[in-house]
Amino acid sequence: MTRLLARSDLQAVLEPLSCIAALRDGFRAAAASPIAGRRIRTDLPFPGTATALIPGLLPGIEAYTVKANAKFPAARPALRGVICLHSGHDGELLALMDSATVTAWRTGLAAALATDLLAGPASEGGSVLGVIGAGAQAELVVRGLGTLRHHRDLVVHDSDPDRAQGFAARHDGRAVASVKEVATAADIVLLATWSRSPLLRLADTRPGQHVTSLGADEPGKQELAVDLLESALLVVDDRELATATGALATAGLPASAAEATLGEILNGDHPGRTSATTRTVYAPVGLPWQDLALAWIAYQQAEQRDIGVKIDLLS
Repeated sequence: MTRLLARSDLQAVLEPLSCIAALRDGFRAAAASPIAGRRIRTDLPFPGTATALIPGLLPGIEAYTVKANAKFPAARPALRGVICLHSGHDGELLALMDSATVTAWRTGLAAALATDLLAGPASEGGSVLGVIGAGAQAELVVRGLGTLRHHRDLVVHDSDPDRAQGFAARHDGRAVASVKEVATAADIVLLATWSRSPLLRLADTRPGQHVTSLGADEPGKQELAVDLLESALLVVDDRELATATGALATAGLPASAAEATLGEILNGDHPGRTSATTRTVYAPVGLPWQDLALAWIAYQQAEQRDIGVKIDLLS
């Protein structure tokens, strides 16, 4: 039997702390996986792209995921697709689940984990958090980061002012009129946009500031200028993917421009931030094992609580 998990089902079974813990463990363990995950992307003869992430594998989990996503920027939601969770014993299709929800959760919460790790310690009153791009991924970063550290204020900008106002209202923050206003006010800046030209340059930032950029996840997308990437302590989730399709690709920078991966910092192989004046940047692409980490939690919880619909696709 295959369990179908819609967005509402996933929202009922997932919670930030357990997901962040699973992602932290995954970053530490993923290097030991015997098979590297692959990210395959193609343009379509329509106004969108298709991407597949295969296989999602983690040591200790006897299952794997295959994810197929369609991205249509003008659609709402812009990301649509499915994650297939298969048994590692016999390939049985254990679950089919909405990929947009899992992707937002795993991307946002992994970014929250990295942001908390790389940003400087908050002042006694808390940091100011800035958001550029008030979409689903930013929602999960703010929600996840709130479980890890305190912020005293939140400022947000979006190309859609109404969306920025709604985001600010949900998170007790305030909307501002420009990207530069966010960068001026914030100690931690989160970008989660579809931008294909740099939104922030070195001159827009200040020493000690942290920036997390989630938008550069496929060729041509670029949120940060080359001079900022070169001047900051740059951390990625995977050097090869960042160079092929991520922030390094569009900027024309080599893999060596990334000083560390998040896994290396979590495993103690790189110290991360060592100075209060260091600019830090986290620019992930997104890895297949992250889908498995959260899909496995969702499936186990759904099985225990009998959430979702079970069907026999072989009948």
